[in-house]
Amino acid sequence: MSSRADTVLFEAICTPARSLGQRGMLALCLALGLASAVTGGLFLWLGAWPVLGFSGGEAMLVLGLLALHRRWAARTAEVLVLTEGALTIRRTDARGRREELVLDPYWTRLRLEERPGRVSLLVLRRRGEAVEIGRLLGEDQKRDLAAALDAALRRWREPVFDNPQLR
Repeated sequence: MSSRADTVLFEAICTPARSLGQRGMLALCLALGLASAVTGGLFLWLGAWPVLGFSGGEAMLVLGLLALHRRWAARTAEVLVLTEGALTIRRTDARGRREELVLDPYWTRLRLEERPGRVSLLVLRRRGEAVEIGRLLGEDQKRDLAAALDAALRRWREPVFDNPQLR
């Protein structure tokens, strides 16, 4: 049985943008391999055969680093959960390390700080302490998260009670 303190009022999961899916990664690997083979073949035809090894090595290095970046980005996440008793921020970084912050939602204030020429900061403030959230998000996603979280915090602070006797 769930208690009132465990009721989830708001939950948001922030992950980095991953525009390249599995099929896109395969297409990129094939295109890079083909370009490397054509370049290596051209230099082999011109008699500069040592370039062939470097061309293949570069392609393998680029693909390896891209695969490593994709694996690290898949682990990275930030989860915001508002319950009756707390606002919890759970973060997992690229190395798998986890961090959890628990804030009192009544005293926590949300602020979107504009920075000209850069992505805005989304900050939760309480009693002189500031915690940045939504680091993985772009400008539009931060604005959406700010609006949704602000509305959830406002509903939590100013509940509307339905009294059937007053109807």
